[in-house]
Amino acid sequence: MTGKLVLENGTIFEGTLLGGMPIVGEVVFNTGMTGYQEILTDPSYADQIITLTYPLVGNYGVTREVDQSSKPYCKAMIVGELCTFPSNWQNEGTFEEYMRSHGIPCLYNVDTRAITRAIRSHGVMKGVICPTDTPQEKIDALLAQPLATDHIMRVTTKWEGRRGQDTAEFHVAVYDFGVKENILQSLENEGCRLTIFPAHTKAETVMACNPDGIFLSNGPGDPKDVPEIVEEIKKLVGQKPIFGICMGHQLIARAFGGETYKLRFGHRGSNHPVKDLDTNRVHITSQNHGYAVDEASLEGSGLRVSHRSVNDGTVEGLVHNELPIMSVQYHPEASPGPTDNVYLFERFKTLMRRG
Repeated sequence: MTGKLVLENGTIFEGTLLGGMPIVGEVVFNTGMTGYQEILTDPSYADQIITLTYPLVGNYGVTREVDQSSKPYCKAMIVGELCTFPSNWQNEGTFEEYMRSHGIPCLYNVDTRAITRAIRSHGVMKGVICPTDTPQEKIDALLAQPLATDHIMRVTTKWEGRRGQDTAEFHVAVYDFGVKENILQSLENEGCRLTIFPAHTKAETVMACNPDGIFLSNGPGDPKDVPEIVEEIKKLVGQKPIFGICMGHQLIARAFGGETYKLRFGHRGSNHPVKDLDTNRVHITSQNHGYAVDEASLEGSGLRVSHRSVNDGTVEGLVHNELPIMSVQYHPEASPGPTDNVYLFERFKTLMRRG
């Protein structure tokens, strides 16, 4: 079936459509060369249409062990060429079959780099993926719909859970705002047992499990949409060491009075250079965020910038001057991407040892 992407500014890109129902979402792009399955199953992409810039997708198939959540939360994918004959000794099926099984539409045989240039030039915007013969009135009606703002509450766990060894050195309370599987695995690998809480959990409930540290996870959406979560984080400040990643990083900033803002087209990919200002080393990082912390708003907050993007100078990490609190905007657990930054989990352990 032929299909098309219609951007909010009227630009149209035609291709071949897998899945026939018209859908609307925010169109973003990811520049990674691999990791399409991890990208698809990352809850931080909830309600977004993901454009992959690498021209060939699906060439190594899929395998369940790299899934980052129980299911995809994105609206659709856009790829250049969709490989139907993957080669990989661990392969369990084609990417096309995987998307079909989860009901994820895919527009392919389309110039994804042209779409990316359009987004870079005009900023992220809504788009509709639909069959070519879809009436313009239906497309206009979809584009007029406001996008959801309850992303975190839809992707968070619905109940408290536990994982890890009872004999682990540390007990970490995890706020699940859309946590990736490899973050949980990375914490376990560092000798932590985990109690995982839904995003709306009260601070008192978290503290009642007597954790050694508190972890604030990644997640989708605008941090301004969850002021009630920020209020709970404020109650936790000073009680236990805190480590935040991505959304968790932004919520820490807001808990200390900082502001966040939407980036023109976000950082999404596996090759973003970030400078650790404490060591002056530059690390290649995996990133997936459309919002950033406003550095000027941190004045007098007690937080200082610890990491900075080499590409655009935006804030990529924070530490508190007195309290055991640290955060990064990027993804040290990778999946997909480089594992250069797993040392940050060791830093979190150091904070917990100090108490």
